[in-house]
Amino acid sequence: MLHRTVILYDIPGTACPDKSWSPNVWKVRFALNYKGIAHKTEWIEFPDIAAFAKRVGAAHTAVRHNGDLHYTTPILYDPATQRYISGSMAIVRHLERTYPDTPKLFPEGWEAFIALFDDAWMNKAVLPQLPLMVARTYGQLNEQSKGYFRRTREKTFKSKLEDIATPEKLPLLWTAFRDGLGEFDKFARASGESGVFFTGKQLTYADFIVAGWLVWTKRLWGADSREWQDLQEWHDGRWGKLMNEFAKLECVADSDGLKARFVPCSLLPCIALNEWRA
Repeated sequence: MLHRTVILYDIPGTACPDKSWSPNVWKVRFALNYKGIAHKTEWIEFPDIAAFAKRVGAAHTAVRHNGDLHYTTPILYDPATQRYISGSMAIVRHLERTYPDTPKLFPEGWEAFIALFDDAWMNKAVLPQLPLMVARTYGQLNEQSKGYFRRTREKTFKSKLEDIATPEKLPLLWTAFRDGLGEFDKFARASGESGVFFTGKQLTYADFIVAGWLVWTKRLWGADSREWQDLQEWHDGRWGKLMNEFAKLECVADSDGLKARFVPCSLLPCIALNEWRA
């Protein structure tokens, strides 16, 4: 199949030169790069996502407790089908169906397992990760997005952003995150398979879920930070080995379709899962 250029919509930040930081978008970008599907990135600020999605007919990705529809990135436009698709899992499923000649991320019979894995990862790994990330995410957003982000996340956490991960809280927060990742290390070991991937030697979308969320930490804490270096060594180096496999896929296609490799960067100074699930 001839791959026409698809458009991936992302939220810009200043933490890295290539502007990309969003874990949900990275799951899709890793998949596009792995599959070799020609694409480019278009940037959209937080307050503009809902209006854009409604205008182009992209579906909401969650329903809030008050019944309001919630719209998030990633959003992908595929000229092959002339459709806008929302949400990382839905997008990757679309790519699997629409581009069957590309490497598979859902081996036959594994799609239900990977969906369950995604839910478990959100609850056991992402929940303890969020407090470590929220203020750093805010600190590198453009001014157009900061007000929206502060208002929505402070409502979620019922706390000022600056009080979520104070220096005295950080040791316990990092321990909770490490313990959450440890649950998945135990799961991988119990499978009896050797190798860096969760099914052993076969790469699946489960690994893309993990890499998408971990690259968030890498980019916002800094690839050279002590925190990221420590994380890579947790659980006999499992996470560092996995992220080394994804390093060659860590590149952003800009609005001209040109790819820029990741350059280590430092952050500029700086609970409802529906706010984060996409």
